[in-house]
Amino acid sequence: MPVARHLRCGACHPPLISAIDDGIVVGMSDPQMSTVSYLATEETNHRRELVYGRLREPPAPFFSHQELVLRVAERLRAHVRLFGLGTVAISPLDVILDADRALVVQPDVLFVSAERRSIIRNQVWGAPDLVVEVLSEWNADYDRGDKLGWYRQYGVREYWIVDPFNQSVTVVDFTKGAPETRVATGIGPVHSSVLPALNLTSFDLFA
Repeated sequence: MPVARHLRCGACHPPLISAIDDGIVVGMSDPQMSTVSYLATEETNHRRELVYGRLREPPAPFFSHQELVLRVAERLRAHVRLFGLGTVAISPLDVILDADRALVVQPDVLFVSAERRSIIRNQVWGAPDLVVEVLSEWNADYDRGDKLGWYRQYGVREYWIVDPFNQSVTVVDFTKGAPETRVATGIGPVHSSVLPALNLTSFDLFA
């Protein structure tokens, strides 16, 4: 079957960030899919996202990627449960950022505060308070580009980009209007506005 690189539907929504080739392939004949149609498909553990009506299906991540995802999730979940702050979950889990425009993503890790738990209804309907993406060879540009733009546009309060290549955690803070970026490396603390009491360093994740 002929395939083409993943393309966003420019007619559905103008791109926030310049177009990036993320190496993901989709069928040229794939029809535009609605959010309702996407959610009506068979349940699967495969990672996939719906990008303005186009189904995006990346290959399975490496073991090292998933190990790091779990490490981040464990640290966040322990803190969140200790203080009753809300809920932490990991992918694959659909987050419907824009049902009308068919934009559904699957962050590696997400946190929804207790006050906003009502957005969790089998899927997450709306922006989590905090999302974490762990970079891999194939998704780095996508996570730093398109996803950063979407998370800002649709109301995510804070976005962490965990970079195993440079062993760093970049916190993009959207809580203060203009985005504020903080980078943690080594024993430098990860400063979170969403979870201000969290005691975490980059070293804790990569050691």
